[in-house]
Amino acid sequence: MEIKNLSIEEITKLTKKGEVSVKEIAKQTLEYIKEKENTIRSFINIDEEKVLKDAEKLDGSEKKGKLFGVPVAIKDNMNLEGTETTAGSKILKGYISPYTATAVRKLIQEGALIIGKTNMDEFAMGSSTENSAFFKTHNPVNPEHVPGGSSGGSAAAVRAGEVTASLGSDTGGSIREPAAFCGVIGMKPTYGRVSRYGLIAFASSLDQIGPFARNVKDAAVMLEVIAGFDPNDETSVQRTDTDFTSLLEKEIKGKKIGLIKEVMDFDLQEEVKNSFEKTASALQKLGAEITEVSIPHLKYSLPAYYIIAPSEASANLSRFDGVRYGLLVEDKNLRETYEKTRTEGFGTEVKRRILIGTFALSAGYYDAYYLKASRVRRLIEKDFEKAFEKVDTLLTPTTAKTAFKIGEITNPLEMYMNDIFTIPVNLAGLPAISVPSGTDKKGLPIGMQLIGKWFEESELLQIAYAMEKEIGG
Repeated sequence: MEIKNLSIEEITKLTKKGEVSVKEIAKQTLEYIKEKENTIRSFINIDEEKVLKDAEKLDGSEKKGKLFGVPVAIKDNMNLEGTETTAGSKILKGYISPYTATAVRKLIQEGALIIGKTNMDEFAMGSSTENSAFFKTHNPVNPEHVPGGSSGGSAAAVRAGEVTASLGSDTGGSIREPAAFCGVIGMKPTYGRVSRYGLIAFASSLDQIGPFARNVKDAAVMLEVIAGFDPNDETSVQRTDTDFTSLLEKEIKGKKIGLIKEVMDFDLQEEVKNSFEKTASALQKLGAEITEVSIPHLKYSLPAYYIIAPSEASANLSRFDGVRYGLLVEDKNLRETYEKTRTEGFGTEVKRRILIGTFALSAGYYDAYYLKASRVRRLIEKDFEKAFEKVDTLLTPTTAKTAFKIGEITNPLEMYMNDIFTIPVNLAGLPAISVPSGTDKKGLPIGMQLIGKWFEESELLQIAYAMEKEIGG
């Protein structure tokens, strides 16, 4: 029996009945990863000895938990005690996590088998996983193409069948964009729904941890496990509505789904446009009401994001100086030690964003840039509030184009445009999910994005489930 073809539900039934041991799953998973990794390169590190020991512990434990024996990967910006955590950066090479991130701990408590840490754009800054300090990850559908980013390793691992599910982080589309490029489910929860404790911060007001899976139900189970209040994270929200699976089978007749008219102002690939129209028709066929809505400030989301996110990154990344942890390049005095360490430790994209953010926050420019961008952010949030007075959910393409070739895009501004439909969601703190919706002429996956109301993940997943069943990926 090949574990790579099974869902979370199928694996847990087998492990809980004792029909297959967790150690057997671990061995089969590790062997399969060895076959795939020369081509895909999803993982930054895997401690095989630890994986097998963890599997033995699970076999000797009470067989319980929503993820009992399920092989799961985590993005390498989440702490796991006793393992190296690099955030895809040279500056953190050799850093061993002294504690485990809350979301990861919750996976372990539900019986998940953590296989390893996945590759990513350095400090989650990128849309292709080409910015990793270590190596590039390849798209399992076509290895000449990027898997998306920054959580490209987590998306690729799920699509390649190396793991059943994984965790990524999403600051401006870093879960949904790679999910679309690789043809898997990728969900960004409402800001505050999942604890960020133990996640290496990029932009603290935008970051959110979320799941990758091969189907909507698996994503819903993963979200049930990681959601919830955490006293270690003051931005996490105390809510009891964490049942995301019971409504999945309900029909969506009468649900109001909005199409954002401004989406058509952008240059959509022909197959993406056709898939968008087909998806809207499929939802209508299921009884949903399709309505056009407006997000007037949509076009300003990209410039606003690229002021706010680098500004927060500039502050968050100031802690990486070589003194407290990670790389240290010593020089004749402290200032020059800082300079050399950060020069050698950070990659080009990270340096670019630190410089942009530092400039935007500097005296004389704060009001003109950061404050103005924050006001635009609030206008975008109000646009969504107004739209959700008319509809339950919004539908957009996840990306305007399918996965591009590795090395094809060298202009940073062109690269940033990949996130035009995902960034507004983070600025407003909304939940959203990318669902596979066919392929282009080259066979590359197309993703459609559903955007939900604040903390309405259950309804969002219900519509996504109906959409998945109707269009079949």
